[in-house]
Amino acid sequence: MRCIKWLAAAAAGLLAACSSVVIPGLAGLAGVEAASLGNTPPGGSRTWSEYKLRAARRIHAANPGETFSGTLPDPLQSIPVLEVHLNRDGSVQNIVVLRTPRQSPETVQMAMRAIRRAAPFESVAHLPRPWQFSETFLYNEALKFQLRTLAEAP
Repeated sequence: MRCIKWLAAAAAGLLAACSSVVIPGLAGLAGVEAASLGNTPPGGSRTWSEYKLRAARRIHAANPGETFSGTLPDPLQSIPVLEVHLNRDGSVQNIVVLRTPRQSPETVQMAMRAIRRAAPFESVAHLPRPWQFSETFLYNEALKFQLRTLAEAP
C-alpha cells in the first residue's frame, strides 16, 4: 500500500513539473514559451503533419510584427509557397520557391526571412526522409502574413 501511495505522489510530481516545459532551441525567442507554440510531446513531433504545425507556430511566434490573425481577406494580396529543406538537426539547408506571386513578388523574400528568423526548428532525425515541408504564406494588403497551416488548423 505504501508503494502505491509513493508511486502516485511521484507521478503527481512529474506531471506538475511538466506544466512549465520550455521547448529547447527557443532561447532566442524572447518571452516565447512552449505554451504559445502548442504542447510538445516528449522526443519531438511524431509525424510530418505535427512537425509542420509546430514549425508554423514557431514561424508565427518569431515574426510578431509581420503577422495577422482572424478572417482572411478576399482577395489576398499575395500567396508565395515555399519548401523548406532541413538538416538533421532542424537547421535550414535550403528554401525552394514553389510559387512566386505576380502581385507583390517581394513577399517571397519576406517569407524566406520569416522562416530563417524562426530557425532552427526541432530535429528531424527521427522522421522519414526527405526532411522537408512546404508552407503557404497568405499576405493581406498591409503585407502581413498568416500561414495556411495555422489558418486550417482545428
